[in-house]
Amino acid sequence: MKIAVLIKQVPGSDSALPLTGDGTWIDDSLITFVMNESDNYALEEALRIREKINDGEVVVVSMGPDRVQRVIREGLAKGADRGIHLEEDGQIETDPLCIAKSFTSVLEDENFDLVLTGLQSDDTGMGQTGILLGELLGMSTATLGIETDIQSDTIRVKRELESGWFQWIKLPLPASVSIQSGINQPRYPSLKGIMGAKKKEIKIVAQSEHRPDTKWQSLNRLFIPQTNKQTETLNGDADTIVNRLVEILRSDLRII
Repeated sequence: MKIAVLIKQVPGSDSALPLTGDGTWIDDSLITFVMNESDNYALEEALRIREKINDGEVVVVSMGPDRVQRVIREGLAKGADRGIHLEEDGQIETDPLCIAKSFTSVLEDENFDLVLTGLQSDDTGMGQTGILLGELLGMSTATLGIETDIQSDTIRVKRELESGWFQWIKLPLPASVSIQSGINQPRYPSLKGIMGAKKKEIKIVAQSEHRPDTKWQSLNRLFIPQTNKQTETLNGDADTIVNRLVEILRSDLRII
């Protein structure tokens, strides 16, 4: 079985997020980057599937500037067989459709049996790339996966629904599944794995070879919300004070 795992490099949760001078994106030169949380669980699930069937190949795929090769190497150190790096120069792509089209142009020739993605990224959190990718590749698709069961030519996926409900569905292969955080216990890279990762192949795809010509959406400006503090003294009888409190809660604070 041939499994692709899409991994995104995102700012660490304890890292500050300074903006660039023009306010169009964050200044990544001052940020500590890590592997996206749900992608980490997707990678672990792919490795467990390969170990269970005792056959196959796990390929780590990531898009971004040169720094993303660090998370690709981390995936290789954990046990993935090889990596694919879709290069990005300049402005980072944020449109899920354009991102999915870029991955599709690279993955469609690989003929993967299974594509695993994290449910959503920790930075933009759109949660659409895996679904769009499955559609563009013509694969059966499932989201919110919290358990998988590979059979001969199908995969059973346990999906997390609302209000504590779950759903088992069976998908024909090839399939694209978005994995929920907490599905398993991700492993740490071993020393042997770290050393072996240096010798594993990372295929580099230039931006001109994968990025679609059409840009569907872009970020015009990022900004940090400004906060202020105002104090108002309420005077009058009880009815007047209560009416003013209700007005503040409804119109100003929008709590009720």
